[in-house]
Amino acid sequence: MGRRFDNILGTVGHTPVVRINRLAPPGIELFVKLESFNPMGSVKDRLALGVIEDAERRGQLKPGQTVIEATSGNTGIGLAMVCAQKGYPLVVTMAENFSVERRRMMRFLGARVVLTPAAEKGSGMLAKAVELAARHGWFLCRQFENEANAEFHSRTTAVEIVEDFADVGLDCWVTGFGTGGTLKGVARVLREQSPATRIVVCEPDNSPLLGSGLRQSRAADGAPAASHPSFRPHLMQGWTPDFISGLTEEAVNEGLIDEVVPVSGDEALRLSRELACREGIFCGITAGATLAGGLQLARRSPPGTRILCMLPDTGERYLSTPLFADIETEMTAQELEISRSTPGYRFDRPSSAPPAPAAPAVAATPGAEAFLTELLSDPDRPVVMFALEWCEFCWSLRKLFARLALDYHSVDLDSARFQRNSEGTAIRAALSDRTGCVTIPQVFIGGDFVGGCTEVFDEFGSGRLQQRLQDAGVAFDSSVSVDPYSLLPAWLHPRS
Repeated sequence: MGRRFDNILGTVGHTPVVRINRLAPPGIELFVKLESFNPMGSVKDRLALGVIEDAERRGQLKPGQTVIEATSGNTGIGLAMVCAQKGYPLVVTMAENFSVERRRMMRFLGARVVLTPAAEKGSGMLAKAVELAARHGWFLCRQFENEANAEFHSRTTAVEIVEDFADVGLDCWVTGFGTGGTLKGVARVLREQSPATRIVVCEPDNSPLLGSGLRQSRAADGAPAASHPSFRPHLMQGWTPDFISGLTEEAVNEGLIDEVVPVSGDEALRLSRELACREGIFCGITAGATLAGGLQLARRSPPGTRILCMLPDTGERYLSTPLFADIETEMTAQELEISRSTPGYRFDRPSSAPPAPAAPAVAATPGAEAFLTELLSDPDRPVVMFALEWCEFCWSLRKLFARLALDYHSVDLDSARFQRNSEGTAIRAALSDRTGCVTIPQVFIGGDFVGGCTEVFDEFGSGRLQQRLQDAGVAFDSSVSVDPYSLLPAWLHPRS
């Protein structure tokens, strides 16, 4: 904190340990390590940096080579950050049932996301990554068995924990497992440097892979040969894929686990929300699940017991999951009651805000008329949209044009380019004189006025827009099928 870094990768690690106050049983010192403080919001930033830098040192990853990995999301987000900074293309494979926020974050960071059928589970997305790596010569991270994953945690996460509790000692360390990197990497250091610390591992109660005592079948290369027989789908994204990873199995075989605690999905959801509402800690479902395991342990521990729980990530990548199912987007009854407790600024009353002062009228100028004439007769720019940078209707049209892979020219009338001498306002006045329409956006194809957002949407639905584009010789993806009104923000949707 407060230091200068050469690039974003220098900010990975050194996450804070925070005491839990209102949720902890009396007499128990309960702490959490907030891995959401990593730059991309999860513990998997450590894994991503460790695996890539190890591959670079070993010469396994060449400059410009594509990186590929199977991920439930957080590893892919971390890898996308590392690859963006270092200049490697990234492809991730991910089962379709993981949250859409994760896909969008990875794509925003420049990665390509290949989805696999949910029915194929985690082993399906892993097999797809192996298949693609072999076919294209890409570097496969192998996070589930790559020792560099565990080693990075031994050098960073474990050292941080030992240092943070050096003066008081730590009785129990609680974690989940997914790749097994955090588990193995931290546990072996605690065994050596803090042998009195019990290592407790949590897993879903309806999917007890470790608790079952059944071994994982493996192929010759050590990868899982099939789904574990005890696996069942569960709520904890990032916890417990449908196999026991190689790193987790090594932790078991080395005797690094003292206890396995089953956790229910309902408890995971409840405690994620409780952490937010009662402790001000915003985290994901697996964090709530780990805390649930820690609280089970706390309730049967003697006073003075000191427990640390790993909280793997932040809550923002769970917005489309059951974690937020009960969180309203519109005002609740209580919120409406608060609104109605004072007379102004309400949806059920006329506006009480003073009217904004009218802007001085700007008429169309000869320069604006000439600009329109030249632009709308330009054969190299057959599709023109007059827009406003902030306008939600304009952005909805941009989404449709992007789906169609349509090349168009956007004239953003409120942009800095058109602010000099009210040029944008003059062009808008010239547009209104020409089309009789005062609203924005306005779309032209081949010099002909099509209309605004809803007119373009309706023409797309009827097929008329596609015909206009063909007649004007404009290339576009004619296979696209979408309800264009679904591209509007919910609060603008006329059919909701």
